[in-house]
Amino acid sequence: MSNARDPTPSSGRSRVTLAVAAVALLALTARLVGLGSRPFHWDEARVGYWTLRAMESGVFEYRPVAGGPFLYLVDQPVFALLGVTDASARLVVALIGGLLPLAALLFRGRLTDDETLVFATILAFSPTFVYYSRFLRGDLPLAAFSLVALGCLVRLVDTGRRRYLYGATLAGALAVTTSGFVVGYVAAWLAAAALLFDHARVYGEDRQTVLDRLTRYTRTLRDWATPLARSFLLAFAVVVFFYAPRGLEGADLWDPLTIPAVLDEALFGSVRKFVGVRVEFRDGHEFLSYVVGYAELLVVLAAPVVVLALVGFVVERYLGKNRPVVAFASYWAGASLLFFPVITELNAPWVVLHSLAPLSILAAVGGGKVVAFGRRAVADRNAARTGIAALLLVAVVVQAGALTASSVYGESDRDNRLAQYGQPAGDLHALHQNASAAMADNSGIDVVYVGDRFFTVSEASNGQPPVPEAWGERLPLPWYFERADAETASIVNASRLDEFESQPPVVVADPQYRSTLDSRLDGYRMTEYELALWNREVVVYTRQ
Repeated sequence: MSNARDPTPSSGRSRVTLAVAAVALLALTARLVGLGSRPFHWDEARVGYWTLRAMESGVFEYRPVAGGPFLYLVDQPVFALLGVTDASARLVVALIGGLLPLAALLFRGRLTDDETLVFATILAFSPTFVYYSRFLRGDLPLAAFSLVALGCLVRLVDTGRRRYLYGATLAGALAVTTSGFVVGYVAAWLAAAALLFDHARVYGEDRQTVLDRLTRYTRTLRDWATPLARSFLLAFAVVVFFYAPRGLEGADLWDPLTIPAVLDEALFGSVRKFVGVRVEFRDGHEFLSYVVGYAELLVVLAAPVVVLALVGFVVERYLGKNRPVVAFASYWAGASLLFFPVITELNAPWVVLHSLAPLSILAAVGGGKVVAFGRRAVADRNAARTGIAALLLVAVVVQAGALTASSVYGESDRDNRLAQYGQPAGDLHALHQNASAAMADNSGIDVVYVGDRFFTVSEASNGQPPVPEAWGERLPLPWYFERADAETASIVNASRLDEFESQPPVVVADPQYRSTLDSRLDGYRMTEYELALWNREVVVYTRQ
């Protein structure tokens, strides 16, 4: 399988490696600074809350509506080691996003030095990558693991070293555990692989050559039977570990007597659940409107990447070398623009990541061409060409920098293009501090939700999905109250507060109950919070 492809001298490779490492260090800094400053989005609160409940009960099982099991399981040791905060909850995703630029080095045998460095820079500083590296969802890990898997496969072909096969297997298996969106990657990769196989025919190879390639691939698979078997076992172990239930009667990963049931649930039960929730019982939507909306969102959030990707595609396709890895990225990107609007339930900003992953490779090609164009212009002392290249690069940097400053580190409001509706516009850290102080010496119910909007029959049933719609109306408050180890209850109207043995230290209500509660809760401080970007107000009373 060896296919040495590395025209770059060792000194050049060292410089590129050091430059990419420096970019990754800056990327880590960009993701870790102020990691806990933004309050939790509803989706983050779900993951964080159910992770804490799983830690407390010791019970965990895969639920498709809650997303992949990866974050729920990796965050538990993080919480045990560092404590439970917004920052610690996001730490794993931030580290994955911060280290992602290093994946560019896996492609250095197929990309030029300029392209490799541009690729790393895009992964490091594209605003969408930065924002959702600071967000507790599985989308960024899925995109990252997929790029690493592809890069390892490229290095495997280039070097023939088995470690890259195992690296690709591990990254691919981890991708399967992150998000249900992995089905979009599988579909896009299959389509891209089929088109790539036909790539040779399109560019002039005859039928016999294609048949020879099939024969060669078959021979390679036979020669690599043992490493492939080991890779299968590695993938099997990773998938079983993450999808296996914990603490269930009759199926517990840590109970050797239930291993058959555990394997069945991890390998087959998880698939049945996913199909049931995401295929059989999901609501459909209009295809064309979602495709158009997705494309518009992609352009709004990542215009420089899209423009550079178009440049890279045109140059590579019609004026370049038609490199297989770039062709694969083109087909992957094109397929993703069709598949993800189909499988997503809403056109949210985080979905864009799944097209940005392949587009970043194309953008690296386009950016590399611009850099090379500028370098030649400087060498030739051509002021016009130098100015054009400088203008293009400055425009890209300014747009990305402005979006990062305003949306990644700026306020969460309706003008924030990277924020989704479920992002609270208010500061909930003060709420957590005030509520924790009020609950400190309390021995009964700590938090009471007032009103039909928040009422659930049993608080115990909210520990794992599915949960009542009313529980979703509380988000992201359950995360902050669970961090404070609060015991919660809910009532349909304010008059039932009299049924408690003592007044709870924290009361949460719809604003319509404000006048009633003002007269009942003497000695409480009332604060109004916005639990979404708009039109999601609650009033919170904390005992002084």
